[in-house]
Amino acid sequence: MSLADYLAKNYLTADSKPEKKSKKRKRTDAAHGLIIADDDPLGWSSTTAAKEEDDGPVTVGGNSAEFRKAKSNKWQTIGGASISTDEAAADAILASVAAESSARALAEDDAPAIDDSDLKNESGIQAGLQSGVQVAAQIKRAKDMERRRFTEGGAEESGKGQETIYRDASGRIINLAMKRAEARKKAEEEAAKAAAELEAQKGDVQRVQLAKRREELAEAKFLPVARYADDEDLNDELKERDRWNDPAAQFLSKKKQGKSVTGKPLYTGPAMPNRYGIRPGYRWDGVDRGNGFEKEYFAAQNKRKNLKDLDYAWQMDE
Repeated sequence: MSLADYLAKNYLTADSKPEKKSKKRKRTDAAHGLIIADDDPLGWSSTTAAKEEDDGPVTVGGNSAEFRKAKSNKWQTIGGASISTDEAAADAILASVAAESSARALAEDDAPAIDDSDLKNESGIQAGLQSGVQVAAQIKRAKDMERRRFTEGGAEESGKGQETIYRDASGRIINLAMKRAEARKKAEEEAAKAAAELEAQKGDVQRVQLAKRREELAEAKFLPVARYADDEDLNDELKERDRWNDPAAQFLSKKKQGKSVTGKPLYTGPAMPNRYGIRPGYRWDGVDRGNGFEKEYFAAQNKRKNLKDLDYAWQMDE
């Protein structure tokens, strides 16, 4: 392909030659020369050329009339027949390019609107203006397809039977076995600590009673189911119990030893009573170093009881 063919194919358009009446002489339609014009059927050549950069391709604008205003012909005829053949081929190319441009412009004007039925959003529903019935049908179809995909896809698709992955705030995967072991160890430590605190709150008497209760439960495995009145162990146990309202306690021949349950000596002198019935230690010097609350407590109880007895007596007198 020659340079003229390349320029004519990519940059030139054919323009019909208007007839112009001249007073001096009549010119025929077979005017010599090429018409150099932009391939711009919409007529935006002036604005387009102004916006082009300096280093862009140089285009020669203008119409055929301006080109034909030249009085002198600058073209030189070399080879005669060959030049006329090239001009005819260039004219044919320009004519075909012009026909294609006009056909393309006409096709763009007459082209129908693009159907967006194939365009879908992320949820699988078609985009564009639709009726409520169409949208509802598409949503139902999308749900049915998703349900079918989960039911037919198996465990890998539905996630059924898969182990849950837990992550911390930084995104790292948490090892559940290790976390469970740590939580179990922490719970055991807390339980042991709570048991130690509870054991520290107990007194010596409570510890002795607990140990004695364990011994009794261990011996109960060998005891009969029914225990009768002639059971010596049961009788001794009942005799050793202290009852504040037992009138025959002073007639018992067996006296208690002056030792407590823990094995320490008991205080035998007089002492102020207290709410819990705890006797003072055997080394107490007899001085009450309390704030007097126990004394006021028992005085209030005795006063309440006396008022109740007096009220009952007055009602009986009436």
